[in-house]
Amino acid sequence: MSDVAIIGVGIHPFGRFPGKPALEMGASAARLALADAGISWPDIQFAVGGSFEVDQPDAVVAQLGVTGIPFTNVYNGCATAGSALAMAAQTIKLGEHQLGLVLGLDKHESGAFTSDPTDYGCPAWYGETGMFLTTKFFGMKITRYMHDHGITSETLAQVAAKNYENGVLNPNAYRRKPLSVQDILASRMLNHPLTHYMFCSPDEGAAAAVVCDASIAHRYTDTPIYLKSVVTRTRRYGAYEVHTPSTSTDDVPAPTVDAAMAAYESAGIGPEDVGIAQLQDTDAGAEIIHMAETGLCADGEQGDLIERGTTTRRGTLPVNTDGGLIANGEPVGASGLRQIHELVTQMRGRAGERQVDGTPLVGLAQLYGAPGVAAVSILSR
Repeated sequence: MSDVAIIGVGIHPFGRFPGKPALEMGASAARLALADAGISWPDIQFAVGGSFEVDQPDAVVAQLGVTGIPFTNVYNGCATAGSALAMAAQTIKLGEHQLGLVLGLDKHESGAFTSDPTDYGCPAWYGETGMFLTTKFFGMKITRYMHDHGITSETLAQVAAKNYENGVLNPNAYRRKPLSVQDILASRMLNHPLTHYMFCSPDEGAAAAVVCDASIAHRYTDTPIYLKSVVTRTRRYGAYEVHTPSTSTDDVPAPTVDAAMAAYESAGIGPEDVGIAQLQDTDAGAEIIHMAETGLCADGEQGDLIERGTTTRRGTLPVNTDGGLIANGEPVGASGLRQIHELVTQMRGRAGERQVDGTPLVGLAQLYGAPGVAAVSILSR
């Protein structure tokens, strides 16, 4: 089976773009990725696209050119982009095609994730009992985690402040204003313990990556980044979620744990090898939880690591160097490919003012979609 390389990435800024269709943003990101790879659209042999709002991301070919390629649409919650990347990687590994495009795009209105839970395929009682709307869902998760592992509200605010600081240096971010720990703690409480500025915002944007058989990567670029593994997993029965009561006394791993373990095994590395990470930070608490679930630290160690600056751009394990979801917002289909864009940019040493110290050899991207699907990708130079 062939190895897979990423030879080009592109991104349309995240934010609010009234009157601009999601497909137009997707075409913009795709063109940038193609240019980065040094190829043209007719060179692409297949494509995979993901979106929450757009029923058929493949309609982007009307703007790029109707070349007749196979184009597969996927949706898997906030893990959509990871799922699209996994499908593209498998297409190459199985030898069906050698050169493809992975595309994510979305256009969400403000408050898009507070609608009736039945819109997400969940029964109405989820919302009626207060257990599905995203602010409540993530508030309940981190409340339990803080109780069990001694995490403080100050640590939550430090995570958010770090991500806003990184967003200031990212020209593609939605929120580009720094906020202090004090300002974040003092902002309106949405669902205890998470305040307004500890949450991301649903918004608009697109991102893309060109992938190829690694054996031909150097035809196109001197700086290929290798996709060592990409894994998706769903939750097991009894895995801790706020609306899944466990009937077992066993500690059942969360889906991110399962996905991360499988990704490490497939890549032939361990968490100690990771030099930079992009973690799903729908809220500040999610970043803290996912640090441990991906094996980057033990449960309860996050407070000390964050206090010491370990996860900042100048730290030994930078996390969400482009500002994460908190600074960028979340257009669901595009979010995971934004992570890939940032990892590739950092691992090539091209991140400018936000470039981390040194050039990371290994990067990890993690996605989590409520109510229980995860994707983990591992990249290397």
